[in-house]
Amino acid sequence: MMPKAAQHAADSHDLIRVTGARVNNLKDVSVEIPKRRLTVFTGVSGSGKSSLVFGTIASESQRLINETYSAFLQGFMQTLARPEVDVLDGLTTAILVDQERMGGDVRSTVGTATDANAMLRILFSRLGRPHIGSPQAYSFNVPSVSGAGAVTFEKAGQKQKERRSFSILGGMCPRCEGRGSVNDINLAALYDEDKSINEGAIKIPGYSMDGWHGRIFRGVGYFDPDKPIKKYTKRELNDLLYKEATKVKIEGINLTYAGLVPSIQRSMLSKDIDGLQPHVRAFVERVATFTTCPECGGTRLAPEARSSKINGRNIADCCAMQISDLADWVRGLDEPSVAPLLTALRKTLDSFVEIGLGYLSLERPSGTLSGGEAQRTKMIRHLGSALTDVTYVFDEPTIGLHPHDIQRMNDLLLQLRDKGNTVLVVEHKPEAIAIADHVIDLGPGAGRAGGEVVFEGTVEGLRASGTLTGRHLDDRAVLKADLRKAQGALEVRGADTHNLQNVDVDIPLGVLVVVTGVAGSGKSSLIRGSVSVQDGVVSVDQGAIRGSRRSSPATYTGLLDPIRKAFAKVNNVKPALFSANSEGACPNCNGAGVIYTDLGILASVATTCEVCEGKRFDASVLEYKLAGKDISEVLAMPVSEAAPFFAEGDARTPAAHAILSRLADVGLGYLSLGQPLTTLSGGERQRLKLATHLGEKGGIYVLDEPTTGLHLADVENLLALLDRIVDSGKSVIVIEHHQAVMAHADWIIDLGPGAGHDGGRIVFEGTPADLIADRSTLTGKHLAEYVGA
Repeated sequence: MMPKAAQHAADSHDLIRVTGARVNNLKDVSVEIPKRRLTVFTGVSGSGKSSLVFGTIASESQRLINETYSAFLQGFMQTLARPEVDVLDGLTTAILVDQERMGGDVRSTVGTATDANAMLRILFSRLGRPHIGSPQAYSFNVPSVSGAGAVTFEKAGQKQKERRSFSILGGMCPRCEGRGSVNDINLAALYDEDKSINEGAIKIPGYSMDGWHGRIFRGVGYFDPDKPIKKYTKRELNDLLYKEATKVKIEGINLTYAGLVPSIQRSMLSKDIDGLQPHVRAFVERVATFTTCPECGGTRLAPEARSSKINGRNIADCCAMQISDLADWVRGLDEPSVAPLLTALRKTLDSFVEIGLGYLSLERPSGTLSGGEAQRTKMIRHLGSALTDVTYVFDEPTIGLHPHDIQRMNDLLLQLRDKGNTVLVVEHKPEAIAIADHVIDLGPGAGRAGGEVVFEGTVEGLRASGTLTGRHLDDRAVLKADLRKAQGALEVRGADTHNLQNVDVDIPLGVLVVVTGVAGSGKSSLIRGSVSVQDGVVSVDQGAIRGSRRSSPATYTGLLDPIRKAFAKVNNVKPALFSANSEGACPNCNGAGVIYTDLGILASVATTCEVCEGKRFDASVLEYKLAGKDISEVLAMPVSEAAPFFAEGDARTPAAHAILSRLADVGLGYLSLGQPLTTLSGGERQRLKLATHLGEKGGIYVLDEPTTGLHLADVENLLALLDRIVDSGKSVIVIEHHQAVMAHADWIIDLGPGAGHDGGRIVFEGTPADLIADRSTLTGKHLAEYVGA
């Protein structure tokens, strides 16, 4: 009998070891994560899951890989600081698949983001008839250019001149420059013709006459800045509005002058409208009307690209098809000369269908995808990858998924694991936690009350552990006994946005309405297209909160304004003194609280400011008190402590207390008022946005998947909050997949029966009990299973 071979040294590295992690709220966390297994991280929102997985493990893996590049290349890359951790051992290359929306560039589509377009372009350049050129002739991002001129070269010791010409055929539509839409400018929104420029006639945000724009307009000499614009000559008006960028010299300084229209087209209209600041977005919506390009019909492509066809379809037709239909069309092509290309294209398109995104089209702008759709689109790249022994990190991959689709997602995660990869998943859904090989539960609470590992082991062990997650893992909602009666209805007639098929529906008012259906069935199209646009509707979507490390819950919600005024009134000084971004800032760190030292290609080092000790304010400002506390002490308070502080006594400030009450209502009582927004989790940011919108005047609230990022235990608090909003006389419409929210609804509208062109119809309207009794829809079957009916 052969003696048992000793384990090879290389096979002993089968764990990722984390020792002493202190990122954000982590309290010296030490864990061992098995490699080539699926590990799920659970815990309430804000317990430290993302800090451990993304801020520690994935961040350090990325930083170490960046260090393998030359110093020259590192100079062009984002520099990452080493996370606060004692030891990280056994790391492998980490690939992050997060919830962040995809880039909102107007030229970015589902096809360009996944390389499907690149393969289609090569296919058409080989098989398209008539043949028009290389793959770039089919690209809406490549313009056609041509040129001619004399070329000097040396031949046989003599210089000779020759005339040469060149032309590059691109696929970009010359009219809309590949955007698919053109904009008309409303000149009345640009300027007030009754005023002169010096009197502030120009209404464009940022065009103040006190700054550089004023110096340029006064000194350029093309028009009289003291004359009302309506008295301008034709030439003066043309120079003010349409003159292309021209070099000018004003007060001895070389500057560039451009008319108002080309200036705003370059600085505002060419950008994704959702990425603009709110006041700039409002201006753009006033000044520009976007219409489908009349030349390309919205296809973004030049006539030549549209003329070249395969089996009667051009590349624009292919990109407009639903991906599941396009996959069938590609399967029907049989051309040995491009067989490898067809195989790769089929594989990519089939991956879309497998992952539940077969209802999309390749021409869909990537900025319009929801968080869940964007995350699954990023997954497409990795499904067919030949890489193994990679660490894949997922942030709630079940977001935006109907219970029917969650099983599909689970299969994909297990596929990645079975190829020999380590899969780390941050997740709240019991269906997704159930497939874990290993579970790490963080808690016991959120914020300061979290940051500890409260359980490590199997799913069965978690269920019996007694932790918050373990206790709620088998929670199942029960149907509400007393349903509210509708107080009228909101009529929607002939809705046909995207895949909706002339939908007529009456949405009851004064009750809790849940709109559900599989991903891509038309829920968002119905609500955003026909309800959110109406007056008196407050819409809370999944859009990201924008804010720098100087932004905090206090600044984002407007809470800081009444607090500053309260401090100013009591101490008889200016409110600006109590802003770390204004006059009250510490002069040493400019109100940042830390000093950033740039070390070239190495990561910038952040050290606590020695002058203010991280408090961000000038020492003189901290001498002013409100009810015995200075401004830095107030900003360090959690919401739960600040609410009673501003409710009564010397610090009584009703405006501040109202905002703090809303923050507590959405379950953010543990957040510090001055905590940087950049440290908040996805679920915390969405609830912060919800708290802000609760203060708005409106009769109808529309919430898009408010359970995103919520722990099982927090869903009950959300339902109680929704009940309070409805009982106060408002109407609440929720787009949601979570069965607990469906069970709690007064009325359910179910769309389907499938996704894309298989959806877009109302398949059920009625109470949750009727939906369960009916069981004719996918939602009905899953809800019946959930409540045990």
